[in-house]
Amino acid sequence: MGIPVSDSELKFHKSNYSDLNNCVEVAHFKRGAAVRDSKHPKRGHLVFPAAEWQVFLTGLKNNEL
Repeated sequence: MGIPVSDSELKFHKSNYSDLNNCVEVAHFKRGAAVRDSKHPKRGHLVFPAAEWQVFLTGLKNNEL
């Protein structure tokens, strides 16, 4: 079961890790973050709890992923 979040809480912006072929948008909110494909925003998004999102970002910054 995911984190309940309303669409009004989500303000997506293009991720710094996106390029021309892999466009990802991220929306940060109080309890975590949501991620979606910018080329297909109507297909929905994935929601991650804040702790999981932080571990993911730390892995990216440390070149662990």
